[in-house]
Amino acid sequence: MNSNFPTGLAIFHSSYPSTSQFNFGSPDTHEEELADVLDPKAQDTAIAEYGIAGRVWEAAYAMMIYVRHPDSYEFDPCFSFGTEDIAVELGAGSGVAGLALAAAYPHSRVVLTDLPEVCPLLRTNARGYAGVWVRPLVWGCAAHAQALRDELGPVTISHIICSDLVYFPELFAPLLRSLLHLTTPTSPMADAQVIISYKIRSLSKETAFWSAFGLWFTLEPVLVRSRFEGRRWERFGTGGDGELIIFIARRRPESFSWTVPEDDMALSEGVGARGTLEKKSDEGFEMFLLMNVEI
Repeated sequence: MNSNFPTGLAIFHSSYPSTSQFNFGSPDTHEEELADVLDPKAQDTAIAEYGIAGRVWEAAYAMMIYVRHPDSYEFDPCFSFGTEDIAVELGAGSGVAGLALAAAYPHSRVVLTDLPEVCPLLRTNARGYAGVWVRPLVWGCAAHAQALRDELGPVTISHIICSDLVYFPELFAPLLRSLLHLTTPTSPMADAQVIISYKIRSLSKETAFWSAFGLWFTLEPVLVRSRFEGRRWERFGTGGDGELIIFIARRRPESFSWTVPEDDMALSEGVGARGTLEKKSDEGFEMFLLMNVEI
């Protein structure tokens, strides 16, 4: 199956969410710079040629807000990105999340990755961004991940951007494998943040990914509150059409000594995690969803 053109694909462009959490006023200059990517006609044209990869998915809008952190709101943890940092976006599609980061931090280095056949779309959208690279990275492909790390040399990946990537069960293990590839430290001080924006569509199917992911990574929800309205902290992304979540994940330090199984099914079933060959799962994500994080 071509993952970008699944059977029965019938999608069209998205638009900026109108829920209260996303009501941050008129589009700012960063969005104006991305107008050609966000434009409905441009999205529909890209969808016709690139399928799923051509659409700006809902979670990407939340990621755009988080990385540019509007002055009227505060986040915990707050997004930070230094001049020496480097971000890699997995499954970038149109690249809007990574490009929003590049627009907010003009001196940043951002690497947009996706399937080789999607890279032409990314190159078109990234024109004019001097600090943005486009590279092929097929999920689960160790050679692609290693080629990127070799090209970066001694530079450590500080941020991995994942926007609306959890959808097809057959891609769960390859996605997790790529995250493990890219978060394996190249230096003792390395501690890559995995920033995930995720819209729940079929939790019964998607839980399998989080059950395996949580064995290797910790999760921290991103909270938001208004600076001026005296509102309480609440989990950023909730509400609207389907629950949408942003959280920060980091590798569990003890996992660096575990053996990652070569077989995708074994990886999905938790083999190798916690240093054992038994099948296992983590319930942290389910507990995460049940938490009342309003403070």
